[in-house]
Amino acid sequence: MGSRKIQLPLQTLSLVAGFMVWVLISSLMPFILEDIPLTGTEIAFVTAVPVILGSLLRIPLGYWANRYGARKIFYLCFLALLFPIYYISQATSFTDLLIGGLLLGIGGAIFPIGVTALPKYYTKDSHGTVNAIYALGNLGTAITAFLSPFIATQLGWSVTVQLSLLLVAGFALFNFILGDRQERKVTTPLLEQVKSVYKSSTLWLLCGFYFITFGAFVAFTVYLPNFLVSHFELSAVEAGIRTAGFILIATLIRPIGGWLSDKYNALIILMFVFTGLTSAGVLLAIMPNLTLYTVGCIIVALSAGVGNGAIFKLVPLYFSKQAGIVNGLVGAIGGLGGFFPPIILTTLYNMTGHYAIGFMALSQFALASLILVMWMMYREKMSIANNAIQATAEAVMVTDLNGKIKMVNPAFSTMTRYSYEEAVGETPRILKSKEQGPSFYRKMWEKIDSEGHWQGEVWNQRKNGEKFLVMLNITPIKNDDSEIIGYVGMLADLKKNSTLNSSRISKVMSR
Repeated sequence: MGSRKIQLPLQTLSLVAGFMVWVLISSLMPFILEDIPLTGTEIAFVTAVPVILGSLLRIPLGYWANRYGARKIFYLCFLALLFPIYYISQATSFTDLLIGGLLLGIGGAIFPIGVTALPKYYTKDSHGTVNAIYALGNLGTAITAFLSPFIATQLGWSVTVQLSLLLVAGFALFNFILGDRQERKVTTPLLEQVKSVYKSSTLWLLCGFYFITFGAFVAFTVYLPNFLVSHFELSAVEAGIRTAGFILIATLIRPIGGWLSDKYNALIILMFVFTGLTSAGVLLAIMPNLTLYTVGCIIVALSAGVGNGAIFKLVPLYFSKQAGIVNGLVGAIGGLGGFFPPIILTTLYNMTGHYAIGFMALSQFALASLILVMWMMYREKMSIANNAIQATAEAVMVTDLNGKIKMVNPAFSTMTRYSYEEAVGETPRILKSKEQGPSFYRKMWEKIDSEGHWQGEVWNQRKNGEKFLVMLNITPIKNDDSEIIGYVGMLADLKKNSTLNSSRISKVMSR
């Protein structure tokens, strides 16, 4: 009972079931409209409202999954879904659909449960792949979009909704029996976890990226069924098939996004993702015919799917100790990204008579995200270089072209007795011992200019006046255009590193 080997398939299938329920209203909207007349704005709100609770509830569910275990949270969520499913099946008004749809959001809110729990069973180098496999649960939306129109044609939309009662009751039972009772728990208080991450710029960047990628996925999932019927005059069944195709592409490509992020730098993958979304937004804004609109949707599906997989590779990489709360927060923001676009598109269409402005907004947000990813890559590169310098045992000093010291490492301060604050802003002259004359330094710089580096023995002077002999290595720092932007000097204390220099040092010190 509760075997760890079955947790990945159990939780993935649980996500499938939850997402099948989450999009019931949007998938059945053409049939619901035959019994409950709604305006365009009311349709937008009814189809989008499940996203609200499905987003905001992700934050506590991610935390609770870490604290109480996935088994209990999945079980309780499926039990809670029984009421809104039955309530919607009996709906007769816009208000009924709004209330039931809001509570139906629980089905979408379960996403962070598995994302938080499953990495506990696997090594870090496979987290991206595992989370991407779990995210195949998004196929639940495709299953509902594809099957529900066929079932509703035969049995009616109300009975179609009621059939979901059997689904969620079954998965409540499966999780109760097969869920892992021995899952490792994290008991750090919620407020403490929030305090430890809310100031992180990386957290909010990941939230913004997921707002675009997962938001695009959810928005197209809930908006396409009715949009394709009203705008391109497709049948409800054909619109459902096309929507299911969009979901299928985005979902099946997501594990590839996770796998690519395990194999390569996830930030590089995101650069391609946001380039794709930028171009897709432009194409959709033009939208001259169904063929080009389909091409644009396919590009969105591919880009969003890969992006969703890549982002959840980065979450445990940056926030391993706060994975529950961060997964919930990132997931919540991403879900909200699916709530606003349908309403904004409908509002803009009512105001202007077309959707071009809304799709261009997608393009511009994606372009801004691309720029931010490039900045994150630069920041990460600089952070790695800085950490390497700080950790090295040799003293390191970095200067600009004017000789001003920009950075020193702890080993430098230990060797010279100058603290970081005392050294930065000064020049290397603070170490000058007067043992070497002007000609020595002139020849040194001539060799740096001609050969690109210099290495030799130099007498320096500590803050307390004590002289010491070092092996100094100076190398220019160049930018991507091979232009020199500064210099880095590495100093090795010869007295500390070699007893062979003791006689030479003693001779000089006795002068």
